[in-house]
Order: sequence, then structure tokens, then C-alpha cells
Amino acid sequence: MSAATPKPVFIVLFRGVGGATQLPTAPLRKALGDAGFGNVSTYINSGNAVLSSGLTASETHARIADIAKADFGFEKEIMLVSRPDWERLIDENPFPEAVDQPTTLHAFMLQKVPAQSAVAALTARLAPHERMVVKGSFLYLHVPNGFSASKLPPVIDRVLGT
Repeated sequence: MSAATPKPVFIVLFRGVGGATQLPTAPLRKALGDAGFGNVSTYINSGNAVLSSGLTASETHARIADIAKADFGFEKEIMLVSRPDWERLIDENPFPEAVDQPTTLHAFMLQKVPAQSAVAALTARLAPHERMVVKGSFLYLHVPNGFSASKLPPVIDRVLGT
């Protein structure tokens, strides 16, 4: 008898959770498990989750979006990242020296690869002490003075068009 092929693992990032928009972790974990996803784990009150799925990435995304809307009234963007892509995001970090200061290092999963002109426009907005690198659909941002002190995060999506 051969061992079963493991199901792909996905990291689920719910955008815009916090403040008035909450995704309670225990009910979210239960709803995802009841829907047939395996090994469901959630992370604090961010709503973010890790799970395994026998569905394709697009089917998994659609099913999670349906659950979020039906069970929690959540209709904001949901990013689904495969485990290999997540590992690549970590491995390709261009700022390894910032890992020991985790509140200064941020990674963004973009919906699509931005145009080079858009990346140049965003780079022009960096403060002198900030650094940014875009690799495909990953954006890495090192903000030594902290995320909330940077003027870049609120304009990333608009400037990049992602």
C-alpha cells in the first residue's frame, strides 16, 4: 500500500482584517475544517490561516471566499499563497540583515507583477532611509523607523496598480 500524496498547503491572507472588520479565529478555523480543508490553523486575530486542500488554488480561493462571505460577511480581498511560493518569498528576502528586527521588514504579495514604470514611481517615493525591492509579484519593504512612520504603505496599491 502506498502512502497518500500530501495535499498542497496554502497560506490564506485576509486583507483588511482589524478595526471594524473581524474574522474570529475559532469560528473561522471550524468553518474551514467543516468545508473539508485539512490541518487548519489560524494566526491570532488577523484571520490569516494555513490549511491543506485537495482543490486547485483557484477552487480553494473561491471556496474560502464563499465561506468568508456566507459565514462572516467578509467580502474583502483574500490572497492565497502556496507553500512553495511562501518559502520562495522567505528565501529571496533581499534584506536578510533586517530579519532580526521583524517590525521593520515587510513583504507584500501583489495580485500581479507591476510594470517597471510603476515600480520606479513607487521607488521615487521612498524616504532616504527606506529600501524596497520588487521581485515578480513580491514586494519587500524595509522601513527602519517602522511601518506606521512610512508614507509608502498607503500608496503601494495605487502607485503599482496591483
